[in-house]
Amino acid sequence: MLQTSFIYLLLLIIVANASPIIARNLLANKWSFSIDAGMKFIDGQPILGTSKTWRGILASILITSTLGLLLGYSIQIGVLIALLAMSGDLISSFIKRRLKLPPSSMAPLLDQIPESFLPAFFMMHHFGLDMQHILMLVSVFIAFELTISKFLFQWGIRKRPY
Repeated sequence: MLQTSFIYLLLLIIVANASPIIARNLLANKWSFSIDAGMKFIDGQPILGTSKTWRGILASILITSTLGLLLGYSIQIGVLIALLAMSGDLISSFIKRRLKLPPSSMAPLLDQIPESFLPAFFMMHHFGLDMQHILMLVSVFIAFELTISKFLFQWGIRKRPY
């Protein structure tokens, strides 16, 4: 049962993070409203950048909660995993803008750790996992994300190979 919980949580986190990319590819520029509405932070840089959209957040919530239901979890679990993953992604984007990195630029580990650690950490007890499992899950997510991104770029799904 523990292996199943680990795999399901990993799958839900992967889907939560992939959903905005899926939505962008299916919808192009439709409903692509920037979360920060183009506002700048006190450093003069965008708060999050144009690649962080409400469409992506909603897609993550809808797709992750649907998958959660299919896996036997409540809709609330899927919503929470999506919100935590997207929160981690937004934290990464905020930090990247402070470092003056452009939207969608590569920042290994900063791009993967918050968006996988936050949902894994806050959901670990619900999935019957301990901290060792969470660290393993984050490591597997990092390896998966860095590997699959190259293929997604080659297939035209991602804009960049990372």
